[in-house]
Amino acid sequence: MSIVLIAAALYLLAAWLVMRRLLADGGAGAGFWLLTAVSAVALHGLFHYLRWRHGGGLDLHFFAALSLVGLGMATLTSAYAATGRLGALGVLVYPIAAAALTGYAFAGNHVARDLDWRLELHAWLALLAYATLAIAALLAIMLWLQERALRRHEFRGWVRVLPPLTELETLLFRTIAVGFVLLTATLLTGALFVEDFFAQRLSHKTVLSLMSWLVFGALLFGRWRYGWRGTKAVRWTLTAMALLVLAFFGSKFVYELVLRRG
Repeated sequence: MSIVLIAAALYLLAAWLVMRRLLADGGAGAGFWLLTAVSAVALHGLFHYLRWRHGGGLDLHFFAALSLVGLGMATLTSAYAATGRLGALGVLVYPIAAAALTGYAFAGNHVARDLDWRLELHAWLALLAYATLAIAALLAIMLWLQERALRRHEFRGWVRVLPPLTELETLLFRTIAVGFVLLTATLLTGALFVEDFFAQRLSHKTVLSLMSWLVFGALLFGRWRYGWRGTKAVRWTLTAMALLVLAFFGSKFVYELVLRRG
């Protein structure tokens, strides 16, 4: 448990250091805060590894999956920061990762699954897709807030610490494109490797995931063909992400925490 507390403290420290640097000079390039964040990510991953080794398999229950998505988001945020792009994301992402890890640690142990490698591949692709598209959703919210502030001529405060609007928009669509590829791979491996993929318990999850995939795909097509941007891009991104959250975490919440069937 000490690993969890240290990791959570490092996440929060990294978020605070990012905020302080943003307020000081308007930028959050790689620095000591990034080393702090990477240390938190490493401890976060280590905790999952120790849990899996102790349990004899992969734990994908609600809080475990939520923590893994938080880990993926923190990893992607640190990778963005290491390349000098949008370290400001850490102000939002690192506290989310800390909360998800803490929730998993205090939720208790669950029965782990010794999955076939094909099912593990499907699971890891799903988690990577959710983490990547969750980052895209946060970028979309930041883009919306920035556009709203600029329309109101509010050029002070947090608006100054964000990258230019065009750069933020480009990063959003690149992130969506990567997440779309991962989501496509998730659906394909699910159709190929998961038995009874369209069974009753999985039917709503499958339908909602396909709907999310279609919305993301339509958004990328609209961007390529019609130059969609701004508010329209934000709405489509958040709609698709909401469907994806309902597909995975919504179903897990109902089955595992409400109905106790997990």
